[in-house]
Amino acid sequence: MALNIPGIIVMAGFYVLILGTGIWASMRSKKEERKCTGDGMEITLLAGRNINLLVGIFTLTATWVGGGFILGIAEAVYNPTLGLVWALMPVPYVLTFFLGGFFFAKPMRENRYITMMDPFQQKYGNVLSSALILPALVADVLWVARTLVSLGGTLSVILDLPYVYSICISSVVAIIYTLLGGLYSVAYTDVIQLILIFVSLWVCVPFLLTSPNSVDISLTSFNATFQPPWVGKLEAQDAGKWIDDFMVLAQVTCFASSAFCLVLGIPSILVGAVAASTDWNMTTYGLPTPYERGQAGSILPLALHHLTPHYISIIGIGAVAAAVMSSMDSALLSSASMFSSNIYKNICRKQASDREMQWVIRISVVVVGLAGTALTFLDNSVLVFWLVGVDMSYTIMFPQLVCVLFFKISNGYGATVGFFSGMVLRFMSGEPLINLPPLIHYPGCRLDAEGRLTQFFPFRTTIMLTTIVSILFFSYLASLVFSKGLLSERWDVFGISQEQGRKVVQAETKTPAVSKQLLDTSC
Repeated sequence: MALNIPGIIVMAGFYVLILGTGIWASMRSKKEERKCTGDGMEITLLAGRNINLLVGIFTLTATWVGGGFILGIAEAVYNPTLGLVWALMPVPYVLTFFLGGFFFAKPMRENRYITMMDPFQQKYGNVLSSALILPALVADVLWVARTLVSLGGTLSVILDLPYVYSICISSVVAIIYTLLGGLYSVAYTDVIQLILIFVSLWVCVPFLLTSPNSVDISLTSFNATFQPPWVGKLEAQDAGKWIDDFMVLAQVTCFASSAFCLVLGIPSILVGAVAASTDWNMTTYGLPTPYERGQAGSILPLALHHLTPHYISIIGIGAVAAAVMSSMDSALLSSASMFSSNIYKNICRKQASDREMQWVIRISVVVVGLAGTALTFLDNSVLVFWLVGVDMSYTIMFPQLVCVLFFKISNGYGATVGFFSGMVLRFMSGEPLINLPPLIHYPGCRLDAEGRLTQFFPFRTTIMLTTIVSILFFSYLASLVFSKGLLSERWDVFGISQEQGRKVVQAETKTPAVSKQLLDTSC
């Protein structure tokens, strides 16, 4: 097949625009650094905590509205075995933007944490927090791989561009502008990317809805035409799995951003609905259908390519590319911030200079970017990368974050037991997508439509709640053991007996604990 030259030119223009915005943002970052007498690392990772409110809303939204979001919703709606009822992403994102704003944002900002791992390091010490950082770093690398896979598949469909080229070019561009300006580059390029996502997708929708090869989606929503109704159905026996999937998605993602996520999810729903209402034999794609060929994951670019005019499909590819880039840069900066701040600065070299830290951040961005890019050549399934990353976050990291932020009783002993119990339970629960058989059969465990043994019980949520209970119970038990003198303080590797002693002294003298000195926000 010949390369789509006009499409490649448009994509080259898009990358030049994004890279130019990143360079401009990096110049602003350096300007802020020269004026500021504070910590240069904070400027790179948090933009000096000085991001404009509107820009902040855009970058928060763009972080989660990535290639997996856009392509995943369209795939779920189109897939005959799923349908709209299983296209869960928009609603949990809206819900959890509110929950995150109400519960998690306040303590994180009040304590002026730089990364999510800061509260663990302050409370549990360096050894345990290092173990807890590992799943978060792995999840970020998988996030990078997932976003690149979604882009590679899309570009290969519409531009006839080889998969390897599209992956490598996108990876290099994202790494470069993240390197140049840190959060400033990520934030301001996200503004451009989110605008492109919104405009491009909504421009494509009217052409899809009026395609002569597709039936009115309102007629196929509840009636089988070319395939089962695209709305789908939820059987009572599948309710547990639906709840579990909803809760897994809900923990991932403040208030204003929730509306953007909802609006940006609608075009993908319509794309999936149109694809499910299309007689593919009447298109240049022909039969068998995309689902029968195992290409349901690429239904959005396939629909754009075969159901819209050529120039419209090129506009649509810009939306997917923008979504991918907006998520990838956030993952790069997230992993770089955890490694540089929590491992290198706090453990390896506490005396590291500001200039040294800047180089550590840059090297971290490159390493994570290359690692994520390398993984894309091992598997081209967005779903596999998404599943592993999200599962680790939900069943292992989320319970730890809840306990460290909201339960003073939690300590290193409980966190350790919770960490290993969550890992073991998740492994023993199995996962059909990676051919891992379940050793634990929860109620409703049975073969799915594709003959794979699947858990239809909300087992991930069960593991998450079990992990929280384990952390709190064993934290209380350890505290009781040392406070009653059942074990000598010399066995207290996490130092909770010393912490209890300080609390007693403070209570008796009525002297408030001295808080850690915080950086000046005014710069």
